[in-house]
This record gives sequence, structure tokens and C-alpha cells, in this order.
Amino acid sequence: MSNERLRSALLARGMTVQDLAEEIGVIPKTVERWITQGKVPYRRHQYATAAALKVDVTTIWEDGRTTESAADLSKAEIATVYPHRHTVPPGLWRELYGRAERNLDVLVYSGLFLSEDPLFHDLVKAKVEAGAQVRILLGDPECAAVRQRGIDEGHQIMDGKIRNALLHYRALMRSHPDIGFRLHDSTLYNSIYRADDEMLVNPHVYGIGAFMAPVLHLRRLPGGGMFDTYANSIEHTWENARPVTEQDIASITGA
Repeated sequence: MSNERLRSALLARGMTVQDLAEEIGVIPKTVERWITQGKVPYRRHQYATAAALKVDVTTIWEDGRTTESAADLSKAEIATVYPHRHTVPPGLWRELYGRAERNLDVLVYSGLFLSEDPLFHDLVKAKVEAGAQVRILLGDPECAAVRQRGIDEGHQIMDGKIRNALLHYRALMRSHPDIGFRLHDSTLYNSIYRADDEMLVNPHVYGIGAFMAPVLHLRRLPGGGMFDTYANSIEHTWENARPVTEQDIASITGA
């Protein structure tokens, strides 16, 4: 028996079998079997499919929630794991943020590689002008947590990287004051890059720079919990951070 619900959901989203297969990490023939033969996929693929099509899982599979567990849902929220940040496809950061319509968050110590990207600057300008909430959280270069992270990475220059990032963002801060820039003094265990219901999480590992640590690509699923755990971390850090001031910039430039 064919799955006309899945076929209809694909059509409604304007997606092809190939599109869905690429989105959730399976081969197109697998998706075709779900549609034409009514095959029921693994639970993690059910939830990944529902997230990609932006429908409830029970819209596609009637028994989609009958045997779910917190562990299954958490696994389903993990779209991809990269062994190192430098192995993440270069365009993924902009692709992820390019899909954002409501929330665009960056929680890092320096995130220097993003601050150096002029296309990222153009992207956040466009997003805030379209009405999205954009928040960029950098470490306070004077705080103890930043100094310690530099020591942990083995270079002791984290404060300098943050100051460079602030310099890169200076024109953006002045031209688009609606973009939220804050400095935090938190001990970060992860750098988090969020775009609506997707995020990239880069854990911090003692003794190596973040570019060498793994990256998790997460997609929020109802009841999953893992995505929200990291999203809540952004909220808590934002609440306790302070706005970047002209004095902060002046102290770097000497102006």
C-alpha cells in the first residue's frame, strides 16, 4: 500500500524525492519505497522526514509516536556529526543561517572565522532587515573565562582573537544597531550557531582549538529535548551578558 500522505506532504513543500533524501541522509530509492510500497522507516528517519517537511510525524505515519522514547527522539535530532569543525562544508554556515526567518544566534568566544566573512555580514544585515532577531555573543576579552580558554587551547591569545572579531564587526554594529551584540563572561563548553530550528554545536575540548573539535548538526523535533538544551544555553548567556559599547571599540582601536 502506497503512502499518499508522504507523497502529499512532499508536494505541499515543493520538494522532490531527491530533495528529501539529501535532506535526511538516505538514498532516493529508500524514500521511493516509503511512498510506493508504504515501507515504514526507522523512527529517527520518521522524525527527520517530518522535520524536513514541517509537519507532525503522525501526519505521515499513524503510528509515528506509539513507541517513541526520549533516546530515539534525541538521536533523531542529530542530523550529522562532523569529526572536526574544519571538515564542515564551508558553505554550510551560510546555508544554515540563510534559512533562518526568526532567530539567528551566534554564541562563541571569538568566532573569528565568521567575523572575517563579508558574506556573513551581508547575510545578517538582510536577516535583521527582514525582521529576524539577530544576536551575536562574544566573550568579554577582559574576563577570566576567556583567559582560561586561551590557556586550555595552548595559545593564550583568545582575548586578541575576540578583539579582532570586534574590529571586523565594528561597521556592522554602527550601520545596523538592531543586531544584538553582547559580551559574556561565561565558561563556554560549546560554541553554538543557531538558525531557527537548526543549529551547529561545536564542543570545546581541552588542549585543542575549536576548529579541531567535533560539530553536531541538530534539528529540533517536538519532544526531542537535545536542541532545546543548547537553545536554553544561548538564552541564559544572553540574559547575563552586557551590550558592546563604543568604549569597548575605542579601547581596541585607541580612538
